[in-house]
Amino acid sequence: MSLDIKRPSINKTKKKTGFVVKMQLNNNRVGGHNKRNLSFLFFRNYYTWLIWLFLSLYLFTSYFAGDQSSPSTTTTTSLLSNHQTSSSSLPSRALIESPAILKPAPFTGMKIYVYDLPARFNSDWATASDRCATHLFAAEVAIHRALLSDSSVRTLDPEEADFFFVPVYVSCNFSTANGFPSLSHARSLISSAVDFISEKYPFWNRTRGSDHVFVASHDFGACFHAMEDMAIEEGIPEFMKNSIILQTFGVKYKHPCQEAEHVVIPPYIPPASVQRALEKAPANGRRDIWAFFRGKMEVNPKNISGRFYSKGVRTAILKKYGGRRRFYLNRHRFAGYRSEIVRSVFCLCPLGWAPWSPRLVESAVLGCVPVVIADGIQLPFSETVRWSEISLTVAEKDVRNLRKILERVAATNLSAIQRNLREPAFKRALLYNVPMMEGDATWHILEALRRKLDRSNKRSRVMGQ
Repeated sequence: MSLDIKRPSINKTKKKTGFVVKMQLNNNRVGGHNKRNLSFLFFRNYYTWLIWLFLSLYLFTSYFAGDQSSPSTTTTTSLLSNHQTSSSSLPSRALIESPAILKPAPFTGMKIYVYDLPARFNSDWATASDRCATHLFAAEVAIHRALLSDSSVRTLDPEEADFFFVPVYVSCNFSTANGFPSLSHARSLISSAVDFISEKYPFWNRTRGSDHVFVASHDFGACFHAMEDMAIEEGIPEFMKNSIILQTFGVKYKHPCQEAEHVVIPPYIPPASVQRALEKAPANGRRDIWAFFRGKMEVNPKNISGRFYSKGVRTAILKKYGGRRRFYLNRHRFAGYRSEIVRSVFCLCPLGWAPWSPRLVESAVLGCVPVVIADGIQLPFSETVRWSEISLTVAEKDVRNLRKILERVAATNLSAIQRNLREPAFKRALLYNVPMMEGDATWHILEALRRKLDRSNKRSRVMGQ
């Protein structure tokens, strides 16, 4: 027996499509025996019926399999549809459809107790000055407010807490009347807060503060001084060395001001100001400024007790490229300078007194390629944010070759970097929102704390039982 699949003959007046299945049985022509004929008829009918049965089942199951969507596809489509209809105020569909919004939080089950401190430690400072909650050091305010608004992570029962957040605002009074930075009050203010919680609660004393979290959102973190040599000399207060510090200062080498458990966080940029700048961006998306910097640039570095501002880097940039056609360098303050960032291709981010700068965040979220000029800097959330894909790093000694470096990048992989900068997940990770948004800066801080759950006294007690 053989099974042949043959094309049908084509009628010249009307063409037919498809295949005809033809059964062909080969007899050996053994004279007309009735039994052999009956057997032949039986098997022919049997196989014909069997093949038609299989063909019918195949067509039947194919129809229903192709007509139905998988549950996961249906769920995802429904979620995206709901986001699109309810989030029209968001700046782009890309933000809505980002996978970061749909994935579950990695810190599920982790609990944080926020101490209710007297107003003199926090809210009094914010009430006294609007600037307290909006300047580059305001991460301490934003994180506190975000934790208070998040019922999924915050606990009102300290006995079930993994971490204890100590909300002290020391950066609100960062600048004195003459504009020169001062943190002389920081150590005494935080020390007073620690005395308060150690007397009123048992949790600090039982771990010596190892499961307690502070924010130090200024130049050299918990060293609480704007000048590096003085910061190093004073060091981190002894009572904080056992705790977890959220700080904007971070370097990849050994440094006295990060000799404590810490998480490097972004400086604070108000999300509303970012949105306003985006709304003022050129309608055609054209960036007509090639290399941009606005900020403190001295013709000659100021010598303050032997300290040279920016280690002379900004002065070198000004002397080499000031007045050059492709470099837009301006030493004067301008409140609306973010409208210049959205017009720029490269944004220079040289160190100031400390390695980090708010320009890192401003540039990235406004689509300008950050050019980081600060040797050894540790960028925020480096475990999860792929900075190498959205920024350039130039050694301090190479600033005199800056034009050639930028031209080389412009001729090779600039479009790839700009494409990466447009990904909503990058922008969201660098901004603080109240209430917290999945994937934003506070969310990443909680993710970093989750990796430190071995410091949780509660977890240790449970495992020891």
